[in-house]
Amino acid sequence: MDIKLSQCFIAVDDHDKALGFYRDILGLEVRNDVGFENMRWVTVGAPSQPDVDIVLEPPLADPNASPADRQAMAELLAKGLLRAVIFVTEDCDATFERIRAAGGEVLQEPIDQPYGVRDCAFRDPAGNMLRFTQRRAR
Repeated sequence: MDIKLSQCFIAVDDHDKALGFYRDILGLEVRNDVGFENMRWVTVGAPSQPDVDIVLEPPLADPNASPADRQAMAELLAKGLLRAVIFVTEDCDATFERIRAAGGEVLQEPIDQPYGVRDCAFRDPAGNMLRFTQRRAR
C-alpha cells in the first residue's frame, strides 16, 4: 500500500496574522487563499514538499456548530491546547534564531532531546505550538 500525507490542518483565529507568520516568517508558500461558504480556505506549504498542504482553518469550521461549541474551541485555541505541529529543519539553531529575530513567541530554546533530535518550540499568533526538529547524527 502506498499512502502519503496530503493535507493537515492548523486552527487559526485570524488568517492575515497567520499568513504573516507562516508565509513571512517561516517562508512557506501560499497555495490557495479563497473564500468558501462564509469562510476562508487558505493553504500553505513548504516549497520542498509540493504534495503536502497545511490548511489554515477557523478553530471550528463546522457551519452547524453551536455558539457554545464555537466559544469552547476559541478558548482552547487561545490556551494553545488544540494542536502541535512538528517541522523538520537541517539547522535547528539557525531556524530558532531566524524565527526569534522575526518576533516569534519562544516556548523552548534549542535543546538536545534523549530521543535523537535537537529541537525548539514557538507559539504561532493563534496560540498553536510549533516544534522545529533537527535529526542528530547517530
